[in-house]
Amino acid sequence: MKRLKGSISEIMRRMLPGENHSGGMELVQVAILVAIAIALGLIFRTEITGFVNKTFDNLNGGF
Repeated sequence: MKRLKGSISEIMRRMLPGENHSGGMELVQVAILVAIAIALGLIFRTEITGFVNKTFDNLNGGF
């Protein structure tokens, strides 16, 4: 049996798959968050539109 040399953190880093590919996981997380934001925007589209219109009407009414 082959002995592993190095500290525990070095050994774990070499043994764990995907540890060197963290940039790809971050991209997937961002894509999921964007998809959730778009889905929520589509679901609550009428409420968001009403809120924005009411806010701008109140802002324009003050001048």
